Amino acid sequence: MKIAVIQGPNLNMLGIREQHIYGSMGLEQIHDQLKTAAGQNGVEVEFFQSNLEGEIIDRIQECLGTVDGIMINPAAYSHTSIAIKDALSAVAMPVVEVHISNIYKREEFRQKSITAGASTGVISGFGPFGYHMGLIALMQIISEIKAVTQAQQENA
Repeated sequence: MKIAVIQGPNLNMLGIREQHIYGSMGLEQIHDQLKTAAGQNGVEVEFFQSNLEGEIIDRIQECLGTVDGIMINPAAYSHTSIAIKDALSAVAMPVVEVHISNIYKREEFRQKSITAGASTGVISGFGPFGYHMGLIALMQIISEIKAVTQAQQENA
């Protein structure tokens, strides 16, 4: 099982920016912990971060046929990017959207996620642990899809 973890704008500044909202853990620490958890479950993870919308879209498209699912924190693009939502819809695979902060307790403009409409589910407000929750969710969803596909092939 292979999962792409895609991180949006300013997440490279975690641990430095607005620690009262995002905490003190840096992105590399989050990735290291996630890689360890994934490895313990036989899951391969690939990490990508960009501040540029087009690069995020390119990476989503590259996931088609190369990974089983996507975990994405589109960050501020969650609230503005129809293009990222369309890219997620186009690849038609399990997607879990993760937000470190609880977007529903923040400014009104942050309370609506456009990209959530192309996601299987959204995890918000659990800090860096949300990525672990996303990993567990994706492992379960991908396993269920594989089981259904196998059963259909056996019955064909």
